[in-house]
Amino acid sequence: MHIRIGIADDHLLIINGLETMLQSSPHHQLIFKALTGASLMEELEKEAPDVLLLDIQLPDANGVDLCKQVSDNYPDVKVIALTNHEETMYVKKMMRNGALGYLLKSTDPDSLLEAINKAFDGEEYLDKRLEKAMLSEMIMGKRQPSREVQLTKRETEVLTLIAGEHTNQQIADKLFISLRTVECHRLNITQKLNIKHPAGLVKEAYLRGLVK
Repeated sequence: MHIRIGIADDHLLIINGLETMLQSSPHHQLIFKALTGASLMEELEKEAPDVLLLDIQLPDANGVDLCKQVSDNYPDVKVIALTNHEETMYVKKMMRNGALGYLLKSTDPDSLLEAINKAFDGEEYLDKRLEKAMLSEMIMGKRQPSREVQLTKRETEVLTLIAGEHTNQQIADKLFISLRTVECHRLNITQKLNIKHPAGLVKEAYLRGLVK
């Protein structure tokens, strides 16, 4: 196994530290270091890595938006967010935009290599502290109604049936509405929850406590 890695971070101290960690493994090769979003895109055009360690905050770009841009234009590049932000909001945003992993800059060498290896294999990886925070939030979210998103009574009914793995046609039959109406409700729900991929709809609904 030989994994090519790129780093996008504007702190040389962080980059040098990561480079030192990677040098300890013969199976991982650092192919470029980018200090800005613009230089990152230039490097990707030259050679796309297998795994990209991407800072959420760069001088000229938002890492969350960059993540989506990289995922859309270079789908084979596995992105791992690298940041000091421990808020679960950032974790969700990065994952929605295509990141496979989320690491804090205080991570240790073993965790770094584990995250890279998992991402390379197409598996998700979360920093252990954030994994606990996400689990806690999910548990609390199931008990508390969401205050951020207000769904109509009909949208709640549709969402509950979606969570119950009903098809659009089955939902239409159960609620005595047209298939087109179900599709409209489903679109409205995904927009309110800011979901980019349909597969994440139910997970986000549970997280926000919109279904039980």
